Amino acid sequence: MKDKNIALKIISSLSPDIQNLLEIGPGTGILTGILIEENHRNLKVIEIDRESIAYLKETYPELSDNIVSGDFLKYKLENIFRNNFSVIGNFPYNISTQILFKVLEYRNQVDEVVGMFQKEVAERIASPHGNKKYGILSVLIQAFYSIEYLFTVNEQVFYPPPKVKSAVIRLKRNDTKQLDCDEKLFFDLVKAGFNQRRKTLRNSLGRYTFENTEQITKLLSKRAEQLRVDEFEFLARSIVK
Repeated sequence: MKDKNIALKIISSLSPDIQNLLEIGPGTGILTGILIEENHRNLKVIEIDRESIAYLKETYPELSDNIVSGDFLKYKLENIFRNNFSVIGNFPYNISTQILFKVLEYRNQVDEVVGMFQKEVAERIASPHGNKKYGILSVLIQAFYSIEYLFTVNEQVFYPPPKVKSAVIRLKRNDTKQLDCDEKLFFDLVKAGFNQRRKTLRNSLGRYTFENTEQITKLLSKRAEQLRVDEFEFLARSIVK
């Protein structure tokens, strides 16, 4: 990304009361430099590329002790921050959904995420139920985070320009400490429902046996994209084991 105004806009989307901040994949530091200029408290960055790490250490020597060399997807995040923290980044598109699944793992430690994604992925994450873009990622993320689609980013702000548009979204941890059902069943149910999203849930969830109630019958007559998060929770609670 080469446009400093977009970088400023991304950073200004962070909540003002953030204490600990982790930037994922800073690269040449267009976000990092501004965060340092703004004297952002307790900033740490994680980067896998050795050349980028060397550049960051030379360009921002004050950051040297706060650069984590490693793969975010494999790293134990409790070794970076012991307390709660927030995440920011211009995320690599090829691993952006994996980044969010990692965030889900650490949802009781990650309070907020502000990040740039491929536009289609951002729309999918933020999509409400009843929308064709609503899917597995939408449900799983929305179970634990409130999502805001903030703004679209033109491909010309990058060099070289990608073939797709980008978008910035914000995830803020909601009040759900844990699901009101078996979490593994919930995840499995959501995935099974959307894996055959054109079918009604009665067909796509055929391997499960549910309680025989009017409400269950009504939900199973719908397709996965029509159900809210709490309705998937209700289905998971209604499985006969």
